[in-house]
Amino acid sequence: MTAATVSRNAVAPARRKTLQRRIRLVVAITIAYNVIEAVVALAAGTVASSAALIGFGLDSIVEVLSAAAVAWQFAAPDPEKREKVALRVIAISFIGLAVYVIADAGMSLFGLREAEHSPAGIVLAAVSLVVMPCLSWFERRTGRELGSASAVADSKQTLICSYLSAALLAGLLLNSLLGWAWADSVAALVIAAFAIREGMEAWKGDACTVPVSALTAERPAEAGEQD
Repeated sequence: MTAATVSRNAVAPARRKTLQRRIRLVVAITIAYNVIEAVVALAAGTVASSAALIGFGLDSIVEVLSAAAVAWQFAAPDPEKREKVALRVIAISFIGLAVYVIADAGMSLFGLREAEHSPAGIVLAAVSLVVMPCLSWFERRTGRELGSASAVADSKQTLICSYLSAALLAGLLLNSLLGWAWADSVAALVIAAFAIREGMEAWKGDACTVPVSALTAERPAEAGEQD
């Protein structure tokens, strides 16, 4: 059997345990970082009345919930049995985030409040733009080898945080340098759009209806090799 046809069930028990430990490690790091990120973003966003920063902080909380769901899954002797619930938690968290951020951004766009400058938010966005891609890459690579749809979904959510960091940074800079307060709301709506898309994908990624090979970009084993 070639490497390209290795399925989740073909992973050796010892290797599986190693991969599960790696996922638990990256999940722990992700949770710790996002707790700090959420506190800073929500505090700075409240001070600056920034819908984008508040949305980013809430996204960090969703990241924690998502990572916690994966940690809960891999704490079980048979993680695959908890995969459906973990994916549902990730999906619902995304949708909830999107609803709140859209409402908050709407308040700013309709003139109910105006975002102020936030140097702390700019620094936070820049740091996250470096940290999040590294965490996402590690978890996604490990999740693919293990054949875990929830780990891959969680890694995608972490990667989204990188895109959101870029959108947030752009919005905050435009507001600070050019005085475009509306840019903050636009950045918030970008965050909401990403959240809706990923929430729907996580929901459709039910392990009971979608092959794990499709979720993890792995090729299924040949029919002859499964006999």
